[in-house]
Amino acid sequence: MRQIILDTETTGIDPKKGHRIIEIGAVEVIDRRITGAYYHQYIHPEREVEQEAIDVHGITNEFLTDKPLFKAIVSEFMDFVAGAELIIHNAPFDVGFINHELNLLQPNSWGKIEDHCKITDTLKMARRMYPGQRASLDALCKRLMVDNSNRTLHGALLDAEILADVYLAMTGGQVSLSLKNQHEAHSHSLTQQVATARADIIDQLKVIYPSDDELAAHQAYLAQLSKETKTEINW
Repeated sequence: MRQIILDTETTGIDPKKGHRIIEIGAVEVIDRRITGAYYHQYIHPEREVEQEAIDVHGITNEFLTDKPLFKAIVSEFMDFVAGAELIIHNAPFDVGFINHELNLLQPNSWGKIEDHCKITDTLKMARRMYPGQRASLDALCKRLMVDNSNRTLHGALLDAEILADVYLAMTGGQVSLSLKNQHEAHSHSLTQQVATARADIIDQLKVIYPSDDELAAHQAYLAQLSKETKTEINW
């Protein structure tokens, strides 16, 4: 299974008010292993970044001046995520922004991101797994002992990398059917090997029986021990 752990940073909180994506970070996971493949891109939003947003992620308007427009990177981005399961914390936010960017393309030949990927929201997962508890990424890092000490500001790629560790920790108890069958088969094989080895050892043991003189000496010793301790000994 190919999964993409994804995060975005934006100019504000609402695409309906014209806010845009300014950073995309995505990390590839295959069969529960972080492969090292990733996608990372800063994007010129064709508008100003709100100060409240800058305070969160630290990405300034000056920094974005020479960055490419979304239409220039959309093919590369969509090629990277195509066919994968997107793992996103608070998925409606990021999905809403991605679809807003796709809708701005003329003509929009891509449709919606859901047409290309399955979407999984780790925020919903966390609320279901830990009802009544905080479910922010920082809170999950603390609960699952995932190191997020480098997260002084939000950043799409850094947050995607952290979320990858969080997601794998959250789903650590899940084992695929094929792996479970392999484990059970291996355990059964080991049990058979141990039983066979034990039987071989027993067959090789030599049983030595006491002679009549040895039995008589043993009984005499027990009788003397019973007399001295004034107790009945039957072994």
